[in-house]
Amino acid sequence: MVEFSQIIVRLLGPKEGSLVVTRANALPCQLSASVLFEFDDPATARSASFESSVSNASADAGKHAGMGDAGWVKIRIALATNNTPADPDEFASFIDGLESRRFDTVWLSDTPMAPVIEPKLALAVAGARTTRLKLGTNVVVPGQNPLLLAKELAHLDRLTSGRLLLAFMPGIGSPRERAALGVTGIDRTKRVQRTIELCRAWWAGEAVTDQLGDWTYDAITVGPPPVQDPLEIWLGGNGPRALQLTGTHSDGWLGSRATPAEAQSHMATIQAAAAEAGRFIDHDHFGISIPYSRVAVDDRVVARLLEKTDAAQADILPVGADELTALLQRHLDAGLSKFVLRPMSTPEGWDSELDWLAEHAMPFQNS
Repeated sequence: MVEFSQIIVRLLGPKEGSLVVTRANALPCQLSASVLFEFDDPATARSASFESSVSNASADAGKHAGMGDAGWVKIRIALATNNTPADPDEFASFIDGLESRRFDTVWLSDTPMAPVIEPKLALAVAGARTTRLKLGTNVVVPGQNPLLLAKELAHLDRLTSGRLLLAFMPGIGSPRERAALGVTGIDRTKRVQRTIELCRAWWAGEAVTDQLGDWTYDAITVGPPPVQDPLEIWLGGNGPRALQLTGTHSDGWLGSRATPAEAQSHMATIQAAAAEAGRFIDHDHFGISIPYSRVAVDDRVVARLLEKTDAAQADILPVGADELTALLQRHLDAGLSKFVLRPMSTPEGWDSELDWLAEHAMPFQNS
């Protein structure tokens, strides 16, 4: 059994910097999760709808961040795929706990081959139980009819009053998964690109005449459109084609398994591709997923994470508070501002885990 604590943070600038940490017991379920720290600009902070008490001004909040007057920190909790049972009562309790404790977001991963919750269906349930919780998911695109996907996502955004957050993914690419999804031999990167183009056309109200794979669209429309305009689509990946596609087609980049130096280089590559396409990706739309552990990690797990990289472990998988805070600082110095922190093992209760994160990661807020 684990417990969740509420952590709400609001920073409105150097004269109004405040930090609220409210602890509340307890959510009795066995879930794994991630934490996303998001830094936005002061204007966004002032216009955002986020009702929380603000007290206990923190004079040195943000002393590590080095982000000028960026003023807003959001903490997002994302369910991981390894311990996410599709139990309706347990899932409902978890969602209700996040809503009542005023967490920002629940994020569900799309892992077609794993025995975990299908994210779009689960987010519909979550949306029906909540009024303010944001609803995030990554979507494995290959194998899905873009028409049905565009319609599902548009209507999910509408039914949840514009609370949907999206990242499109090509999937893990294993022969077994490709065969099961019916996409053996296709160019997954190209399929993601074409699906983005089709979704955006339909969401803009266009009548689409096109063909993709076995699907033929003859002046097909999708309605009603999403509440959000635009409904943003983020991408990930470290390879040349993934970075190029991020620059030409996405609204943001959430990388993984990249050192700060590599991430900085990837950002430059993405912006160059965007500029060549006549686009620009907002400077605060770059982030990275960081696995971490409070205790030593099994050597076999470390070896798997460090496959195909010569990076030091501390640049990919920090262990302990010192390594985690040092890596966050290096990524901040490199220009990233979004961080998904993923515990490598089931915590000894989320109350303890979030207290630990509050102590060691929250100082990266700036006041």
